[in-house]
Amino acid sequence: MTFSRDVILQPLASGLMVGAVFALISIGLTLIWGVMKIINFAQGEFLMIGLYLTYFLVVRGHINPYLTMLITAPALFLIGAAIFRVTIRPILQDPAMNQIMLTLGLSLMLQNLALAIFSADVLRIQVPGQSVYLNLGPVVLSLPEIIAFVGSIVATLVLYFYLQRTDMGRSVRAASQSPTAATLMGIDVRFTYLFAFGIGSATLGVASALLLPTYYVSPTVGLFLGLIMFVVVVLGGMGNFLGAFVGGIIIGLTENLGAAVLPGSLSRVFTFGIFILVLLIKPQGILSRRRS
Repeated sequence: MTFSRDVILQPLASGLMVGAVFALISIGLTLIWGVMKIINFAQGEFLMIGLYLTYFLVVRGHINPYLTMLITAPALFLIGAAIFRVTIRPILQDPAMNQIMLTLGLSLMLQNLALAIFSADVLRIQVPGQSVYLNLGPVVLSLPEIIAFVGSIVATLVLYFYLQRTDMGRSVRAASQSPTAATLMGIDVRFTYLFAFGIGSATLGVASALLLPTYYVSPTVGLFLGLIMFVVVVLGGMGNFLGAFVGGIIIGLTENLGAAVLPGSLSRVFTFGIFILVLLIKPQGILSRRRS
């Protein structure tokens, strides 16, 4: 196969677009770990719920897909907070294996519940402007890709500045550094944990609205996207906000470059090859750990 600049530029540009979305869906997971040291294996299924909500709001409610985030983000916040309060909060002090098994069980339950309700059909939506393309020389980008990229960057920046500049954001960061000290300073750590878990879930509501116009939804969509989240978070460094963003961009680029070089499922060789290489060379992640 002969490679030229044009052949490489297109997957690089598309990878940058999807990488920003990968970063957004991974930031919630790294936030939850950074604050509570909980690995939420059901995070992919939370995204699946968000994608189904977006789909039905568009198809049945006739709402613009990008406006659905005004509904899906608060809905995912409430769903995440409710699930945290009922299932995860009681085991926060339990051994890590108990927490892992609980979130794995929650993942399987949500996946099979979706399979029973919606069957295994793959669903997609049509959006205004889907056939609009921007030509930048050899690079062609669709309007939904550009909107998803810009929206993901904006949402990531908003969350970052919220955590850095607001009182609630400072409470979240204080609880992540030392729950005991935060309690002595008058911070309600139990509520802060619930809030952080809700925010980590709400980011998936925003991502769902940005992702569905160029993606699909099915009961098993959380398997692949959940795996991508974990690869991104480990690649960037567990609990590292900036690392999750950089990791998302790297995985987006390698996914698309791999698809341009290798056929079919072999395209993931690059993605997991880089992941394994980082684990061998720098298992703490490509960036030094920073608190969210």
